[in-house]
Amino acid sequence: MNLLLGTVGSFVAIACFAVLLECPRKYLLHAGCVGAVGGGVYLFSMDLGLNVVLASFLSALVIALFSHTFARVFRAPVTIFLIPGILPTVPGAGMYRIVYYVMAGATKQSIYYLIQTLEIAGMIALAIFLVGTLFSVWKRFSEIRK
Repeated sequence: MNLLLGTVGSFVAIACFAVLLECPRKYLLHAGCVGAVGGGVYLFSMDLGLNVVLASFLSALVIALFSHTFARVFRAPVTIFLIPGILPTVPGAGMYRIVYYVMAGATKQSIYYLIQTLEIAGMIALAIFLVGTLFSVWKRFSEIRK
């Protein structure tokens, strides 16, 4: 039940965030779907017992895959789906904890969250890069085949 509520919550949050980003109206539901799938993958990965970094990587991988697919299907820029969709995986809580523990004087905990936040951000960037590269290679390969 928690997974279903989290996925629906991700859909609503991403659709509303897409409105703030002035995403074209005809793509709001699609952007929400990208965010819902990404949020669902993240929650499912956490339920399986994976660590936060790997769950964020898998979520970002799925988000980037759906974003590139939707961009090609609907002939729209990838960023319309990718920017709002990636919101569930952004390590905002980790950034908050870094500042909180720095202000509290707990250096070890702030360093732990700093490293974890950097790992998550790196995994998100890596996932977006990998999917973008795979789609570029696939496009080039299909052009050569023709």
